[in-house]
Amino acid sequence: MEQPVLSSIKKKQTLSPLDFLYKHGTLLAILVVIAYFGITLDRFFTYDNFSDILRSISIVTLVAIGITFSLIVDGFDLSVGSTVSLATISSAAALVLYRQEIFVTLLVPILLGIVVGLLNSLLIVKLRLPDLLATLATMYAINGVQLTYTKGFSIYNDMPLPDGGTAPGKFIPSFLFIGQGEVFGIPFSVLLMLLIVIVSHLFLTYTKPGRLFYMTGENREAARLAGIPVNRYRTYAYVISGFFAALGGIVLASRIGTGQVSAGASFLMDGVAAAYIGFSVFGAGKPNVIGTLFGSILIGVLLNGLTMMNVPYYAQDIVKGVILVGALALSHMQKK
Repeated sequence: MEQPVLSSIKKKQTLSPLDFLYKHGTLLAILVVIAYFGITLDRFFTYDNFSDILRSISIVTLVAIGITFSLIVDGFDLSVGSTVSLATISSAAALVLYRQEIFVTLLVPILLGIVVGLLNSLLIVKLRLPDLLATLATMYAINGVQLTYTKGFSIYNDMPLPDGGTAPGKFIPSFLFIGQGEVFGIPFSVLLMLLIVIVSHLFLTYTKPGRLFYMTGENREAARLAGIPVNRYRTYAYVISGFFAALGGIVLASRIGTGQVSAGASFLMDGVAAAYIGFSVFGAGKPNVIGTLFGSILIGVLLNGLTMMNVPYYAQDIVKGVILVGALALSHMQKK
């Protein structure tokens, strides 16, 4: 009996450098990237630049948290990027085209995000379509809806209308504050992101429903036999994903002050990368909100530095792809 125990101990000692890299590699990567850009770029360590980084991270994190919930129940949501675009267009339309106040402007995109989540759950849970195919179909459908509605044009203040006039409304200050305002020098969108991260983490870690989400994803059949309403929690996960994607779209629209067609497309890849990077933070080995936040920070800092170095956007996609492959490979090696 002693020999297997000794061999097991030796094996753990041999893998300890990999374990250390798995648990702390993301944090080390963030520090290395910040140090490198701080040394090579004069304007990197400035308030304005860090403010821009935090604002961009806030949107990615909101989208990535929604993806994290879908991953927790062993699903996947490809429709988040198009949902961000839909929320951006709908909030801009409510303000500029229909002259609505802040309540309606926030309510409409959030309801649309929830509808998208319900549609995904209908296709996946009820009709039992593969999650990748179902959410891919939803993504194309949503893109078609927003392009049909806008005819491919963005929505902005004083935009010309087909009848020859101009749009009657405009982006109101209370809405723009969400993406552009600050509280005690901290961007409001960052405070919103941190609040959601904390609440989501506490919910998933310390509440019974949060643990049931994880149990549903770890072994669906065992969870069902234990009396857990598996399909209900899978539905909740996709609805939450749609809600957070819509919230990210609201923050995006309030930050740029326009409703841009397909503006959320890039957030799909960023959100997916952040969620998967989160698997390795502190060696969690599973989807988690804190890890997702650190994944967003890594991506946000990296893309900001590359942009300041005038690296083309298409080359930045290569970097994001490499990061995602590395995170997946590290997670796979740890499981083995």
